[in-house]
Amino acid sequence: MDNIAFGQYYPGKSWIYKLDPRFKIIATIVFIVIIFLVPITNMNGLYMMLGLLGLFIIAFLTTGIPFIKVLNGLKPVLFLLMFTVVLQLIYTTGEAETLLYTIPMSIGLYPSLIIIGLLTLYIVFKRYLPFKTLILFVILFICFLVLWDNPFEKFNWNFSLQWASWDFKIYQAGVSRASIIFLRIVLMLGVTSLLTLSTMSTDINNGIEAVLSPLKIFKIPVGIFSMLISLTLRFIPTLMIEAKKIMNAQASRGVDFSEGSLKDKANQIIALLIPMFVISFKRAEDLSNAMEARGYIVGAKRTKIDELKLRWRDYLGIVILCLLLAGVIVGRIYLGWDINV
Repeated sequence: MDNIAFGQYYPGKSWIYKLDPRFKIIATIVFIVIIFLVPITNMNGLYMMLGLLGLFIIAFLTTGIPFIKVLNGLKPVLFLLMFTVVLQLIYTTGEAETLLYTIPMSIGLYPSLIIIGLLTLYIVFKRYLPFKTLILFVILFICFLVLWDNPFEKFNWNFSLQWASWDFKIYQAGVSRASIIFLRIVLMLGVTSLLTLSTMSTDINNGIEAVLSPLKIFKIPVGIFSMLISLTLRFIPTLMIEAKKIMNAQASRGVDFSEGSLKDKANQIIALLIPMFVISFKRAEDLSNAMEARGYIVGAKRTKIDELKLRWRDYLGIVILCLLLAGVIVGRIYLGWDINV
């Protein structure tokens, strides 16, 4: 929880910190649009997505921001990512000529006992294990190997108690769809984390207000909306840190959030939520008093110390984004890429 990357600001002096916040916000939105324009039903889309991933990695490595911060941000969705990949491989089919591999699978007494034993051992001892998620993936991979084409045949074991057998077929369309969906989620989290890691909350506020400024024509309070968004982004890591402190304090009093029955877990969540609400209201009150002490008035026109101004770096970034967007659009229209996303 304390490793969450989204909403945190990491100080630095590289090129990305010198970009205009308006450009960074628009670039994040355009890059996400480009990601979703890439088709997922053929290998051309996979090659394009790998190219976008390569560009993102090169750009990120030159920012001076530790790559581990983005990897930590992927931890909460890691299991969802793997589940999505497996689901796409199982349920996506294709033509006979797109069949890549056939894996014979079977289930019987011995594989069932081994799988149940491994999962039971994990459940019993997981509170003592480091890297629980990694160990769980290793156990699931071992379970897959156990089901793969009777691996016990070389021991001449009696498989008269084999219950069922089937073929797990992997198609090219399944590999393409699973890989692109996986890379989509990773790149979305990466670019949004890069925005918040390299931009202070005040700059995000000014950038959002400038980007949404055309809506002022329709009497929409853009300044209030931008302030709410920037405060929300600012308080995500703050509240996570406070939640971690509460969990550590309650753990020192004997509360174990990882174990217990469903009723116990519900009581533990309530014991966590109540102080979180109290802290949130206290933080909000302190922030309100601080803003009023500094002369902030809701709806009033405000001036800024630093005026936003586009520089040559921003114009270069705009050109690169336009070329990427145009390349994807041309590929979809004129190169016959599948339009299903």
